[in-house]
Amino acid sequence: MKNIKVLVLVITLVLGPFFYTLEPFICHCTDFFVALANIPLVKLDPNYVKLNPNFISGFSDGESSFMVTLKRNKNYKIGWQIQPVFSIELHNRDISLLYKIQSFFGVGNIRIVQTRDTVVFSVIKIKDLTNVIIPHFLEYSLRTQKQSDFLLFKSIVDLMNKGEHLTIEGLTKIVSIRASMNLGLTEGLKEAFPNITPIDRPKVEAQEIIDPYWLVGFTEAEGCFDVKVVESKTHKIGYQIMIRLTLTQHIRDWELMNKLQHNLACGIVYKSPESYVVRLTVTKMSDLFSKIIPLFQKHPLQGTKRLDFEDFCKVAQIIKIKGHLTAEGLKEIKIIKSGMNRGRK
Repeated sequence: MKNIKVLVLVITLVLGPFFYTLEPFICHCTDFFVALANIPLVKLDPNYVKLNPNFISGFSDGESSFMVTLKRNKNYKIGWQIQPVFSIELHNRDISLLYKIQSFFGVGNIRIVQTRDTVVFSVIKIKDLTNVIIPHFLEYSLRTQKQSDFLLFKSIVDLMNKGEHLTIEGLTKIVSIRASMNLGLTEGLKEAFPNITPIDRPKVEAQEIIDPYWLVGFTEAEGCFDVKVVESKTHKIGYQIMIRLTLTQHIRDWELMNKLQHNLACGIVYKSPESYVVRLTVTKMSDLFSKIIPLFQKHPLQGTKRLDFEDFCKVAQIIKIKGHLTAEGLKEIKIIKSGMNRGRK
């Protein structure tokens, strides 16, 4: 069975770029293998429209990584190989979304990570980073603190384009920049460069007006459409049904989450007491029906989270007609809930 799953993903990877033109044939083949291997892959829409650039940036704010690796390599004059990488790693059920992203940029590769059931889109060529990836994020900027990592990433690519990575002085500059990115230097790099002083991280100010496509992309990455079924003695049916949209981010983006709340004009923002995260949650039914649901109907989600949103809307409609107060409605809600989010096969 494992070999069949790998075969399905390999077929998808090889034929992925041609899905949009060969969709009818590919879907028949894919349906057969997916049914056989029970792999939850999403069909690509034959009427696919290129992703909105703000969606790309919003999604990248949640799921992308701007990394620079440094490895010892005797084949290099200074003894170190420097590799900037832009990447997005998703569960393999969202492989079609990765193909949409690859199609948008027109560069990069997609590979399977068998040990994690994931697929990775990555761009490593300096030419592609310089001419495609960096210009995109300069025009359609990131909104989270990841913008700082992007700017530091860009500065390293700029140094490499000048050839400075081929000198000891340039290597030292790059390590100083790398020390301020993401989680900082690894223990191995700290030992190799003990006297490095990290440069200051660029400051990122949260913006007041947020593009709806950015918000949809960000929700695709960091949002959750959730249905809660809780036992309750105060409810005649014996259960209380609650639906909510939750956006989660690191506490460093507290200001941005408050800007989002202001932009949406609904929901509450709170810090999680058990971890370094901040959440924006919308639970009020009137807000969900008048603001949240219309937003995502007008600006559709692009990955498997779209299926969770559709199920979320089904439950919302049951609640709207008071169906959740009946045994039949409660049963239907429980069935829908069981197939959402982590329960989706």
